Amino acid sequence: MTSATSRPTPAAANPGTAAATAQPARPKPAPPSGTPVRVTGAQSLVRSLEAVGVEIVFGIPGGTILPAYDPLLDSTKVRHVLVRHEQGAGHAATGYAQATGKVGVCMATSGPGATNLVTPLADANMDSVPIVAITGQQTRALIGTDAFQEADICGITLPVTKHNFLVTDPADIPRTIAEAFHLAKTGRPGPVLVDIPKDVLQEQTSFTWPPELRLPGYRPTTRPHGKQVREAAKLICAAKRPVLYVGGGVIKADAAAELLELAELTGIPVVTTLMARGAFPDSHKQHLGMPGMHGTVPAVGAMQRSDLLVALGARFDDRVTGVLNSFAPDAAVVHADIDPAEISKNRRADVPIVGDCKEILVELIGAVKAERANGTADLAPWWTTLDSWRTTFPLGYEWPDDGTLSPQYVIERIGRIAGPESIYTAGVGQHQMWAAQHIRYENPRTWLNSGGLGTMGYAVPAAMGAKFGMPGTTVWAIDGDGCFQMTNQELATCAIEGAPIKVAVINNGNLGMVRQWQNLFYSERYSQTDLGTHKHRIPDFTLLAEALGCAGLRCETREDVDSVIHRAMAINDRPVVVDFVVGKDAQVWPMVAAGTGNDEIMAARGIRPLFDED
Repeated sequence: MTSATSRPTPAAANPGTAAATAQPARPKPAPPSGTPVRVTGAQSLVRSLEAVGVEIVFGIPGGTILPAYDPLLDSTKVRHVLVRHEQGAGHAATGYAQATGKVGVCMATSGPGATNLVTPLADANMDSVPIVAITGQQTRALIGTDAFQEADICGITLPVTKHNFLVTDPADIPRTIAEAFHLAKTGRPGPVLVDIPKDVLQEQTSFTWPPELRLPGYRPTTRPHGKQVREAAKLICAAKRPVLYVGGGVIKADAAAELLELAELTGIPVVTTLMARGAFPDSHKQHLGMPGMHGTVPAVGAMQRSDLLVALGARFDDRVTGVLNSFAPDAAVVHADIDPAEISKNRRADVPIVGDCKEILVELIGAVKAERANGTADLAPWWTTLDSWRTTFPLGYEWPDDGTLSPQYVIERIGRIAGPESIYTAGVGQHQMWAAQHIRYENPRTWLNSGGLGTMGYAVPAAMGAKFGMPGTTVWAIDGDGCFQMTNQELATCAIEGAPIKVAVINNGNLGMVRQWQNLFYSERYSQTDLGTHKHRIPDFTLLAEALGCAGLRCETREDVDSVIHRAMAINDRPVVVDFVVGKDAQVWPMVAAGTGNDEIMAARGIRPLFDED
């Protein structure tokens, strides 16, 4: 297969020599770039993926996508990773995208293969992650006939994708792929699905690159309006109790350096949401921690008592605000976001700024420098209050009364030993919150989790995707025993394909967060939360790890924690699973109970900070 952009090998200097006759026949010169080349639709798809810079595809072949897998075998630019479940392919693409900043790619066949991608697509949509999913579809003549493995995946995924395409003409494949990647990574990032019928992949067509994009009306605003930026600068300089409320959009815009500059210029305290951990260094004196349902007391209190919230790439979701009508009642709001639909959606913005966070921050820094010539408010009293909260209500935990291993301690030690240069993924539940709280994040793109959708089973495949994207970086998946049992089959993929991730199973024998709610709100009636991983040791996670081609370790005592983590860190020829057997009654604190306001935050059980008295 000759590429339209390939170069012919040099001809022999003397065609009559023996050396020349021993060389392979001279290939036909390739046509210049942009000249049509006759190919199948499947070949056009693979060439398009190569042209947009795809390095890796996570997927599973099946009947309708099979034509695409044949030319994929010949590609020297695109690596395919054969996963064990399509959900794993989707989350791996998401982990790859979150760790690298590139577009992740997954591939599946029609029907159940495509529908198995719905959860990761919804997950990526909620967390604004750029991925492209390519699915096979039944032949055009059979669409709508309830044919074998036919599903209207475009209709099914319409609410959970940024956009999707059904390709009915093979000539449209290059343009559609180019548009899909452009849509996924520009503006507010998100997942895009491309559905291609089998006969479209098999049909002959012409391939040309680059194609002309046809996206009328799609022009994301990246540069902010100067007047709005100046208005924001005035509010920032005048505020006496301001807070920089930082969301995941700052990481997606690669704006961590600009955020740091603005924070240090103004001296304003910073809070980073669950999706923004690492956007601002945890070690920085201005960082108050994570806000929200399980945020730190200083972060939650600062937002509640602020007179100005500067929201950067954040969306005022319910887990941050609590009951909305009691959230930050005295605060004016500057809301900066790439997506105009988010501004004033939940909380009215006094100064809305639409644009890319990086560009907004650059202009805001300049505007604040100019405005500071007119004077600024004294933030010393504000910092006195915040520091008193930090002293009185530090983030911590208690060891279980029954002498069992503390899950918070385990996670804290993993973070300390692996260090801030490692990448950490998490499933959903208590272990996710503990990992967000007790690991120190100093760099962006080092904390990957399912924030919006809350997908159990995210950690292992996301860690796999991150490892393929960042092969020289240590990747730890912090998982619960419930989450781990949903997608651990991808460890076989990791073992065979060469992704030596490290998995810490925080094994408390239960669906931990559900048990915590049953303890607090359902009179300790523990209905269907005991997984049997303590009582019966089913499954035995160390034996399961070995069966999947991994090293299996177990730790049950405080004294062994560090040594076991070091053993795991030393194994790099295969994945490692560590079964940390921890107490079942450990809980996540602080906590704002669902349906209550942030003023009701409990620093620990029975301890509620009284911000007004403080």
